Amino acid sequence: MNTFGTVIASPWGSVLAIAAMTLVTFLCRIAGVVVMSRVRLTPRIERGLRALPGSIILATILPVVIDNGLPAIIALTAAIVAMAMTRIDIVGLLVGLGTLSVIRALG
Repeated sequence: MNTFGTVIASPWGSVLAIAAMTLVTFLCRIAGVVVMSRVRLTPRIERGLRALPGSIILATILPVVIDNGLPAIIALTAAIVAMAMTRIDIVGLLVGLGTLSVIRALG
């Protein structure tokens, strides 16, 4: 095994991997700030940026919801309705989880 392989296989390999991931994450965040500092914020771009967190959450959870079928779709719908009515994140989370729990408990 070469020197690089020896270092990676040692306990320092995990430390180096974590340090590399930290550096890449930091550079991604800084790159976003640098790029956006050069973009003129028009109303259209502002609307897109405001919609971005919801889009990311939806893209993350939608495949899981589709895989779990109708109970998950009903729970997600209940969570969205609760969130739209109250504008409180934790209420939407609790309603969605509660709805899914009740559906699964009832069979």
